[in-house]
Amino acid sequence: MSYGVRLEVWGDFACFTRPELKVERFSYPVITPSAARGVLEALFWHNGLKWVIDRLYVLSKIQYANIRRNELKAKISASNVVNFAGKGQGELYLSARENIQQRASTVLKAPHYVIEAHFEMTGQANPSDNPGKFREMFTRRARKGQCWHMPYFGCREFPAQFRLYEDEAIETAYPGETKDLGLMLYDIDYSDPENLQPMFFQAQMVDGVLDLRDCEVYR
Repeated sequence: MSYGVRLEVWGDFACFTRPELKVERFSYPVITPSAARGVLEALFWHNGLKWVIDRLYVLSKIQYANIRRNELKAKISASNVVNFAGKGQGELYLSARENIQQRASTVLKAPHYVIEAHFEMTGQANPSDNPGKFREMFTRRARKGQCWHMPYFGCREFPAQFRLYEDEAIETAYPGETKDLGLMLYDIDYSDPENLQPMFFQAQMVDGVLDLRDCEVYR
């Protein structure tokens, strides 16, 4: 049995990076299901439930903006961390002066969505857990603006504001239009930690809505 919720989210910028364009980042035209799941988990996460995205409503026109940011071209290696933790040897830092570089990004401007999702109970739920309890906890936190960490749109530099959406009707930015958005990232399969597999789907936006129920997923 599933239990549905709706959450309205918006912000100044968003970057849902296409995996084939990671160096000079280029965003998908709309929020991805995995990013939407991340927003919900920022508000309420529990190992006894699993979020499933049903629909994504696009409330603002798709607008792109080009920005340039200072980024690091390297990261601390795992071997350095292991040596430092075990032997106290090595360097556990990066010099920003030596590793900084400027990169261009094509991001979304003024993104605004309603996320419609449901959760399913998992085998890791406690005996005292139940769907009504989880739904009430999420609803209360969303109404109060509470979250475990600030939700964001693809990058932590782009925070997302949110509120519980309790209206019946949703007015999208593309009524009466159908747009083929091409192949988009659906989520990552974490079932094998040693071999994470990306999953994709053919995204079609009808009347400003991406309907993800029963969509075909490619691996």
